[in-house]
Amino acid sequence: MKRSRQKEMMDLPGNPAGLLSEDLGNLRMLNRTLGGYRGVVWGLDRLIGKRKGPRCTLLDIGTGSADIPVAIVRWARDKGISISVVALEPDPVTAEVARRLTRGLPEISIVRGDARHPPFASASFDVVLASQLLHHFSEPEIVGLLRTWSCLARRGVLVSDLVRHPLAYFAIRLLTLLFTRNEMTRTDAPLSIRRAFTLGEWRDLFCQAGIGEFSLFSLFPFRVLALFPMGERSGSV
Repeated sequence: MKRSRQKEMMDLPGNPAGLLSEDLGNLRMLNRTLGGYRGVVWGLDRLIGKRKGPRCTLLDIGTGSADIPVAIVRWARDKGISISVVALEPDPVTAEVARRLTRGLPEISIVRGDARHPPFASASFDVVLASQLLHHFSEPEIVGLLRTWSCLARRGVLVSDLVRHPLAYFAIRLLTLLFTRNEMTRTDAPLSIRRAFTLGEWRDLFCQAGIGEFSLFSLFPFRVLALFPMGERSGSV
């Protein structure tokens, strides 16, 4: 199965707000049931768990409806870690959904902004996270984005994404046909698999980025997790 270059509906302008909001709800359900939360918090624990410190700051780039930050805050509370999460999201409808869903969680701030040009100073955060975001971009863009984001991180970059595989494609296609009538979910969920990379391709891209040594993990089902420890760098939020 070759990688698709087709744009996902979510990446196109002018989507009806109702269609997009329902799709975001479906994505939260898929993250909950298919390991999207579990992999991120596992990776975050490996990245900072042994060096908790008094406080951890995290930037979640392309946060969507901020369900990943919510899962991170709950994990941090259970671990006794003081955490502050800035959730960056370019789309106004999606950002408003994220604000609504994170009310009552003072640890999370929703900020409008572009992943290509994050509006933050160098070394502003302990950790920079990109969850299920990079497959939306071309290979040269991914290399450039990783280099840009690495400048923002004092302690590390964490990437969680999908792995392209025929079984994953047909499974998610069937699953979405069974549980939703939402055109965006039915189109984008299988297309996300086709736009993703194999584990070897992910490894090559991370090497091309040249932002430092990394650990690569294959997680069930059909997910990749990459950890880029940066060491301690000075900076302030």
